[in-house]
Amino acid sequence: MNQPTLPARQAPLPSRRAVLRASSLVLLLGAQQIARGATIVAVRVWPAPEYSRVTIESDGALVAKQFFVTTPPRLAVDIEGIDLSPELRELVAKVKPDDPNIAGIRVGQNAPGVVRLVVDLKQAAIPQVFTLPPVAAYRHRLVFDLYPAAPVDPLEALIAERLRDAPASTPSPAATTRAPTPPAEHDPLGDLIAQRANGTVPASPPAAPPLVAAAPSPAPAAAAPTRPGNRATATETDRIIIVALDPGHGGEDPGAIGPSGTREKDVVLRVAHLLRDRINATTIGGNPMRAYLTRDGDYFVPLGTRVQKARRVQADLFVSIHADAFTTPEARGASVFALSQGGASSTAARWLANKENQADLVGGINVQSKDQHVQRALLDMSTTAQINDSLKLGTVLLGEIGNVGKLHKPRVEQAGFAVLKAPDIPSVLVETAFISNPDEERRLRSSAYQEQLADALMRGITRYFAKNPPLARSRSV
Repeated sequence: MNQPTLPARQAPLPSRRAVLRASSLVLLLGAQQIARGATIVAVRVWPAPEYSRVTIESDGALVAKQFFVTTPPRLAVDIEGIDLSPELRELVAKVKPDDPNIAGIRVGQNAPGVVRLVVDLKQAAIPQVFTLPPVAAYRHRLVFDLYPAAPVDPLEALIAERLRDAPASTPSPAATTRAPTPPAEHDPLGDLIAQRANGTVPASPPAAPPLVAAAPSPAPAAAAPTRPGNRATATETDRIIIVALDPGHGGEDPGAIGPSGTREKDVVLRVAHLLRDRINATTIGGNPMRAYLTRDGDYFVPLGTRVQKARRVQADLFVSIHADAFTTPEARGASVFALSQGGASSTAARWLANKENQADLVGGINVQSKDQHVQRALLDMSTTAQINDSLKLGTVLLGEIGNVGKLHKPRVEQAGFAVLKAPDIPSVLVETAFISNPDEERRLRSSAYQEQLADALMRGITRYFAKNPPLARSRSV
């Protein structure tokens, strides 16, 4: 006899608590997937003598843990929430053999959802690892800045470079064939190196304020200008005249970009190099000139650091070089700006200062760095004498630039540019042209116009020093 078939038992409905528990599990898994789902957008390496930077850009914020090993020096960073991707592997090939700080980069999957990146270093370093939120054209960025533990003193390097090149820059043909000066003869440039190494520098004349232009003291007979065929003596060079050139933007910060893709950072660096060549080949009153670049390649330098670098080499002038941009292509012409202790001289000057002062946000600085307090204190310092001298410098530069191109404004404008706030150095910012204007973009790309700009700036600097001789260096630097 067949037994009746019993109906299948239905599974009991889940309780409300079980439903909530399952939902929580789904949410947790979803959050984990989101954390692990960050996509690497780009990787970049920016080598420079003063520091090298590695940047990892992603569409979501990354979490990283760093470990520094001193022997051999290397930085290990565990990046959580991602898996090894072709973009990350590209970092290995992006390190250049001549990178001053990075010997190589290795990447690998250290654990599920954790990528380990190891930066092998050429020397002991002080690493900074930090993140940047989206800004301008960038999304989230994870940044490794690798500073040498024993950085080169820029003033000593500048003077050593001058001493090395001095024989080649002697204007007299006869002088280039003579035997080198005996070591026992007085060498004031060598004295300056020794004084710098001992922590001392030549004192300022006690009767002259640091920034008031004064007539040079009567020179001894030995300091008379060199005549053709006469042997130049070391006493004819009692100091180096240093001009700090500041090519704007750089590295992560391209600056303004023209309609055809011309980047401001590239143009202004080229003009700065041309101007450097002219400065290094010039003497004023028997004193050799030397240019010092706040950046000598395609890397980012914070605004406050640019000011500090110029002060560290005891610069006599500071010239920041830029290429302007506006929201419409009609704007055109060059401009020169000086610092303002009060309000800006025009709405346009205020707008431009605000735009230029945002360079740190785009280029990316570590806001947790202890140096920020020092930088912010420095940027609050300014003097009336500095501004007055800056206006004199800006006026002669504007006049010379007007001979090679159109001027946007016929006078020097003023605004609160952060990069002009060295309290003891006459400082100007030159907007060479509007890179946003198609015609002026083409001119800025032209080697001939770049040469003309460098010539004009050189003439302006020479005219300024003719009326405002540089003073002895201050002990305060």
